Amino acid sequence: MSANDEDDATIYTIVINAEEQYSIWPADKAVPPGWRAIGKEAGKAECLSYIDAVWTDMRPRSLRSKMDAAARASGAAPDRK
Repeated sequence: MSANDEDDATIYTIVINAEEQYSIWPADKAVPPGWRAIGKEAGKAECLSYIDAVWTDMRPRSLRSKMDAAARASGAAPDRK
């Protein structure tokens, strides 16, 4: 964490998009189009720690779906990371 992060008193909300990608957004600002709040607000470090714990597969949802469909078509088990 940088010195700027340590001085950051901003409260963030965790947001997610249709591709199930996570980010943080200042809680006092409107959530940008294409994103929705998941209901957790905290300081930056806590939000990033939460995202690190729950976002275990960085592939966008559409890519995971295509890869799972290809695996099913080939008879292989879908990749579950």
